[in-house]
Amino acid sequence: MNSPFDAAAIRSRAEVAMTVALEAGREAARFRRDSNPGTLAVENKGLQDFVTVADKQAEQAIRDGLLSHFPGDTFMGEESGGRSGEGGTWVVDPIDGTTNYIRGFRHWAVSIAFVAGGRVEIGVVYDATEDKVFHAVRGGGAFKDGLPIRAAATTDPANALVILGHSRKTSFDDHLALSKRLHERGMDYRRTGAAAIDLLRVAEGAADLYYERHLNAWDMLAGALIAEEAGATVAMPGVDRLLADGGPVIAHAPGLAGEFAFILDIEGL
Repeated sequence: MNSPFDAAAIRSRAEVAMTVALEAGREAARFRRDSNPGTLAVENKGLQDFVTVADKQAEQAIRDGLLSHFPGDTFMGEESGGRSGEGGTWVVDPIDGTTNYIRGFRHWAVSIAFVAGGRVEIGVVYDATEDKVFHAVRGGGAFKDGLPIRAAATTDPANALVILGHSRKTSFDDHLALSKRLHERGMDYRRTGAAAIDLLRVAEGAADLYYERHLNAWDMLAGALIAEEAGATVAMPGVDRLLADGGPVIAHAPGLAGEFAFILDIEGL
C-alpha cells in the first residue's frame, strides 16, 4: 500500500521528529542525572514493568512537539495510549528501557515511528548511550547523527555477536534453548533490555542479530526501519497486527541468513 504522504511531507516530519527526539532524550537524561532516586516516582505496571514521571513527561513533550507541527496526525504512545488513524500515526515509546533508566544503566532510548498506509515511513531513535540520533526514511538509507550506517558483513557464525531479548509473555525455556543453539554454533550473545537500542546495534553493524518473540509496536517499529534501511534483513508481522497486538521481530546481518532461517520458521515469518 502506498503512503498517502508525498516525499516532502515525509521529510518534514522526519526532521521535526529528529529534533523532538533529541530534545526529549536530553531532557530525560538531565532529569535522571539531577534527580534523587525517590523523585522518579516509579509506578509498577506489572512484574518488572515500570513507568516513571520522566516517561510521562517525555511522552507529553513528544506529543506536543509533533502535533503542534502536524495537528492532523494521530498519536499512539506507550503511556497515554491512542489509536492509529486514517492518515498518519506517530507511534512512540518515550523511554524504551525504563528499568535501565531507573537503575542508571544507560541503555535506553526515545523511539519515534511514523506509520502511514500500513507501512513504517519514518524511524527516529535517540540513543542515550551515545547522545546521538539515528534515523531512517523509507527508501533513503539509515543514518547516525547524519552519517550513513550499514549492517555488518559477517558470514562466519563463529565471529557473530547476537542480542536476544526476552519478554515475560513468552517461554523462558524456549529462550534458553535458542541461546544454547546459537552458542553451539559459536556465537556470543548479549541482553541489554532496550529493543530500540538493540535494533540500532544491528543497523550499525555492532551486532549481527536481534531477536525477541514479543514486543509492543512502540518498542520496535522505529528501530526496525532503521535496521532495514541499513541493509539488515528484518522480519516481523504486518504493521496493523503489531499496532493491535505486538509480536516478534528478527533483524540480522544478511550474510548470516542461513544461520537464522530457523528463527523465521519458529515465528512463521
